[in-house]
Amino acid sequence: MYVKFDFNALCKKVLDEKLKEHGLKYRLLNFGEVEFYEPITQEQHNLFKKNLKDYGIEIIESQKTALVQKIKDAIVELVFSENAVPVKASIYIAEKLNHSYGYLSNLFSEVAFTSIENFIILQKIEYAKELILNKKQSLTEIAHKLNYSSVAHLSTQFKNTTGITPSQFQKIITKRRKIQSMAINSTMLYE
Repeated sequence: MYVKFDFNALCKKVLDEKLKEHGLKYRLLNFGEVEFYEPITQEQHNLFKKNLKDYGIEIIESQKTALVQKIKDAIVELVFSENAVPVKASIYIAEKLNHSYGYLSNLFSEVAFTSIENFIILQKIEYAKELILNKKQSLTEIAHKLNYSSVAHLSTQFKNTTGITPSQFQKIITKRRKIQSMAINSTMLYE
């Protein structure tokens, strides 16, 4: 079974449920920001922080880390958008976060220990894998959707990131599905 899910929607739902459980008065803003309508105690903060940790969600304490998270969220939003418009990532991120790209790029490298460009490539390859798994688009369509100049460019970055080409990835997935299908069919025979 393959499951597709939206990380942002999932995290937002968990966050909303946990805030309600704690009886806090709040509103959710963009990029995982929460605005409280009344002050919360340190005890409430610590308990809430502990409950979120069970879901792999952390409360960001520093402004730099918060801004880096906003950069990551903007990149994910840009790459995974269903209605992606060809726009330079640097322009999109700078306009979205209202800071110069140079500042954001330096901050990102300082905090995340990688460049924005590398993070974008990783996100694009993850999305390419998802699209390949869904088998609804050709590699040419996937390359176009992810704003690659060609399938060769996508293939090069895919191989540099994963160690295999998109075609090899497709073959592995096809073979795995075939084996799973055979296993399911043989199980049904013995029932």
